[in-house]
Amino acid sequence: MLELSYLNQMLHVVVDRPLGSYHPEYRYRYPINYGYIPDTLAPDGEETDAYIIGIDYPIDHFYGKCIAIIERLNDVENKLVVAPPGFCFDMNLIQCSVSFQEQFFKTNIIM
Repeated sequence: MLELSYLNQMLHVVVDRPLGSYHPEYRYRYPINYGYIPDTLAPDGEETDAYIIGIDYPIDHFYGKCIAIIERLNDVENKLVVAPPGFCFDMNLIQCSVSFQEQFFKTNIIM
């Protein structure tokens, strides 16, 4: 399922992996804040995940605009990209920001 309805919407993100933290299983470091949209359901049975770009310090929640969807072509779930309202990011910056995790998947960025 592609979450196109989230594009350009303001969303609340609960950050469960703040910038600088480590993945609990794979132990890589998060270079950006990462979390989920409460009260949603992704195909993996968990809440819909979101990367937060444009904030360069650890946070525990965020309210911002969904500027892109990372469509995972070889996985069951997609990821949202959320940024501060009014900020513009191009596809290359988004791709670089999320590559720490998305490098393991075949993806398409939808803006």
